[in-house]
Amino acid sequence: MKTKFCNGETDPSPLGLLLGCSSGGGGVVLPAAGQPPSPLAHADPEGKGPVAAGRGGGATTPPSALLPPPPEEEPPLDPRTRRKAYLWCKEFLPGAWRGLREEQLRINPIRGGLSNMLFQCSLPDTIETVADEPRKVLLRLYGAILQMRSCNKGESVQSQKENDLQSRKLSTEELGLPDISAEIAEKMARFHGMKMPFNKEPKWLFGTMEKYLNQVLRIKFTRESRTRKLNKLLSYNLPQEMKNLRAMLEATSSPVVFCHNDCQEGNVLLLEGRENSENQKLMLIDFEYSSYNYRGFDIGNHFCEWMYDYTYEKYPFFKASVLKYPSKKQQLHFISSYLSAFHDGFENLSNEEKSKLEEEVLIEVNRFALASHFFWGLWSIIQAKISSIEFGYLEYALSRFDAYFDQKRKLKV
Repeated sequence: MKTKFCNGETDPSPLGLLLGCSSGGGGVVLPAAGQPPSPLAHADPEGKGPVAAGRGGGATTPPSALLPPPPEEEPPLDPRTRRKAYLWCKEFLPGAWRGLREEQLRINPIRGGLSNMLFQCSLPDTIETVADEPRKVLLRLYGAILQMRSCNKGESVQSQKENDLQSRKLSTEELGLPDISAEIAEKMARFHGMKMPFNKEPKWLFGTMEKYLNQVLRIKFTRESRTRKLNKLLSYNLPQEMKNLRAMLEATSSPVVFCHNDCQEGNVLLLEGRENSENQKLMLIDFEYSSYNYRGFDIGNHFCEWMYDYTYEKYPFFKASVLKYPSKKQQLHFISSYLSAFHDGFENLSNEEKSKLEEEVLIEVNRFALASHFFWGLWSIIQAKISSIEFGYLEYALSRFDAYFDQKRKLKV
């Protein structure tokens, strides 16, 4: 199945950083990338701090209690790892972290091994915080074994978490069920309403796509069949196409919010025992791509995932159908549910005002759906080169770009 875990190098989202102690001793503790929030703690949408682990919430837990004491002396650390940790902290964390010099970063290993490494990164005592940014964070780096195991059916770390939660992933077909779609919209709206202590500039989307494109342009395959597919993809003049896409989206109004960025059916759990409930039967998981980003991308990306079934047992291990992209009626059902949860006072608007707002979001989302196809198309070309997972990555990239140009024709842009 398609998975965002691979055995190559990937850049983390801000949720690769586990927030520890803030300047005032409070703060939030975020889930590790790819884990649901409940096993440790989760961020309160109202910004009131961490909620203790457990299904029912409960008393708050001081973040400092979750951090092991750092060693008295900093042990030798691989310079490359230290450099990456510094760049990620500087890019994703606000305030004093933005002006931090590499030699000022304090970093201490918490745990290491074949599966992952955990570090405590902190500001030196001589540097004051600017606002409410944390003084300490936990940074988790995934290793190849965890990344590879987490994509194997029946034995993944993620699957174990799902079993612990007594739940299952949704199927692609279930995304179109009205009650399921409405609750995903509500969950996404709540997610977008969270206030996270990260850099809030929307640099993730095109910053990541530019990195991916630079890698794609350097890729070479030895097998002729793969070379033919790559050449077809490169014939689309991807640099110019991405330049045009960026210009169009920069001219499209879309709020910058904290986005999931990968809301596919495999990242939505149906909680056991709540299948027949009218609401609160779903849980979003797998946050390793989460970042501040354009709202339109998160919703448009979700709509694109209606088209792809990753449970197909034969090569290329997915099925695609552009006909399964949600209809206008289905999109408006999702958007209306989303706005009811996201937009204060939406229910008090007149029907005419509601329709006008929904139509504006409809245009926004369908334009950003183009970016979803482009993003995962580039990503999949890279996976074809570096991943050992059995999946038709080049076929998937071709499918995403086919859908990109089909969507572009429909939008007449």
